[in-house]
Amino acid sequence: MWKRLHSFAGSLRDFGGCTRHNNGASSSCQNPGGGDLDRGQRASRVNKGGPAMPFQAVRLYIQDHHVVMDNGIVQVTLSKPAGIVTGIRYDGIDNLLEVLNRETNRGYWDLHWNPPGGQGIFDVISGTSFRVVVENDEQVELSFTRMWDSSLEGKYIPLNIDKRFILLRGSSGFYSYAIYEHLQEWPGFDIGETRITFKLRKDKFQYMAIADNRQRLMPLPDDRLPGRCQALAYPEAVMLVNPKLPELAGEVDDKYQYSCENKDNQVHGWICFKPPVGFWQITPSDEFRTAGPLKQNLTSHVGPTTLAMFHSSHYAGKDLVLSISPGEPWKKVFGPVFIYLNSASNGEDPLFLWEDAKVQMMAEVQSWPYSFPASEDFQKSEERGSVYGRLLVKDRNISDDYILASGAYVGLAPPGDVGSWQTECKDYQFWTRADENGYFSIKNTRTGDYNLYAWVPGFLGDYRWDAIMNIISGCDMDMGDLVYEPPRDGPTLWEIGIPDRSAAEFYIPGPDPKFMNNLYANHPDRFRQYGLWGRYADLYPDTDLVYTVGLSDYRKDWFFAQVVRRKDDDTHVGTTWQIKFKLDKVDRNSSYKLRVAIASATLAELQVRVNDAKAQRPLFTSGLIGRDNAIARHGIHGLYRLYNVNIPGARLVEGENTIFLTQPRCTSPFQGLMYDYIRLEERNSLRDP
Repeated sequence: MWKRLHSFAGSLRDFGGCTRHNNGASSSCQNPGGGDLDRGQRASRVNKGGPAMPFQAVRLYIQDHHVVMDNGIVQVTLSKPAGIVTGIRYDGIDNLLEVLNRETNRGYWDLHWNPPGGQGIFDVISGTSFRVVVENDEQVELSFTRMWDSSLEGKYIPLNIDKRFILLRGSSGFYSYAIYEHLQEWPGFDIGETRITFKLRKDKFQYMAIADNRQRLMPLPDDRLPGRCQALAYPEAVMLVNPKLPELAGEVDDKYQYSCENKDNQVHGWICFKPPVGFWQITPSDEFRTAGPLKQNLTSHVGPTTLAMFHSSHYAGKDLVLSISPGEPWKKVFGPVFIYLNSASNGEDPLFLWEDAKVQMMAEVQSWPYSFPASEDFQKSEERGSVYGRLLVKDRNISDDYILASGAYVGLAPPGDVGSWQTECKDYQFWTRADENGYFSIKNTRTGDYNLYAWVPGFLGDYRWDAIMNIISGCDMDMGDLVYEPPRDGPTLWEIGIPDRSAAEFYIPGPDPKFMNNLYANHPDRFRQYGLWGRYADLYPDTDLVYTVGLSDYRKDWFFAQVVRRKDDDTHVGTTWQIKFKLDKVDRNSSYKLRVAIASATLAELQVRVNDAKAQRPLFTSGLIGRDNAIARHGIHGLYRLYNVNIPGARLVEGENTIFLTQPRCTSPFQGLMYDYIRLEERNSLRDP
């Protein structure tokens, strides 16, 4: 039988010189924020052969340099006033965090920032002031703040930061969130990344799980030390040469192989087998994460390390650096996220701890927005509003009727240009998927001004409802039927790929056998293998890819990334791909439209030439684009870009034609493009009535 909320083993240790706080006396099981706690935070403890026991009240113990929250299930120790998690005691294990690390390197909030034009600074956020926000039998909430003033300029980021930690009665875990605030009169800054980091005991947690089909026994951190591994093309990637687990020898380890899109990144963590205990990071909402549902972030990796990522520029580059200007007021709440702990009885399969963690994740998602955080900056359900409606697609070259936007991604994000949501990183976003009939409902949206954005799998481009929407508390806004008209000039002459913002449908080769991660052998995510950029030269050692419309199959004949080709002297050259196609007739007085959707770009350039590979000036060039780094970091997309290229009819001929796609930039093996979808349209022959 599962012990989803496992009783605290052993009596509370003797806290010498500490003060026990227990000001609340209520014995009801009501959430202090209003609402029953019987929604995932609480569950009946199962006692085999006996009656259910009541949950212990939450207790707070304040020492000289630490503060301890204890609810009889989990005990959390934080440094005071820094607010670093130094200990997590659960199920008889004195500390789940790495006891060999310094206290400041166990569980902490951090950020990477720089003054405008200055050098990057890594900052483990240490509070300078501590206070008890809520304390009663049902809940303890603690605040650790670091306030900024001009005397700290250049040393600390100009933000007031308030880190919060919450422990509830009957909860097998704890919550954390933070409020970042920049005042108008303060100097500006850039943030590249902010997150919570937990470093677990390497002698306990060696099995990692981030999805049903992405879990495995992981290397130890020692296996990445000199003498036990071979360095590869960048510091994050190593080949295990002499790991402590011999069966891992020869495999590649790279934390970016375990990245995940926001929409799928709801629970991940680690399992200890002896005793069977799970440590899980649960993110119940994406509203405080930046850049929308497709943004890719790190999860868990060798350490054992577990991350709660709130903002990063991974898979995007400088386009996703959070920049706050002097004179710009800004405030944002990151979280809460939930650190969930579970355990199994001896003899039970420890891997089912993952299944239990998914159940808990769903309970947390259904409970969002939480009612118990004490900060007024975190809006509760009654303070929020909702939007609903239906999205239709109008493309007369496909159907005379409106097309249901089945599975469309529909979201509210701050006002901006079409598609701006994918680089928006200052405020909040709220996304959902439309049903098979195009109906959508976006619930529990924070108050404020938004545009409604959408994109529809199977169709090019982005939708934006132009009017700015003002969400107020309690509103239930019916948008009615919205109509998206994707880019279209005329009928399709030919197309390559699927318009879904990913290159996953194209040919992804197997890795060089020297660079295997066995998790991804025969796996749907085979693009996560290391070194696939080098396989292009193996397949095309002397000439580049040629794709013949009507004969070639993009699933087999279109390499997933237009990368550079490595030469024998280890230098690289740019590549030119050809698309060959026949036209039975050409209107030389008209124009044709080539639509090129890019799934990712890394310091690349797209040049388009038509029927003349040596033309000095291309018909179209994108210029230098992209810092996604998806090729090196095992992604299958980065930021989405759409280019619409006019091809004069005079450039085409009746019979054989060739479009040349050149990527000339070649100073690094990781430069290149990933295509999402390419389509050639003839001149428009349809007119709206």
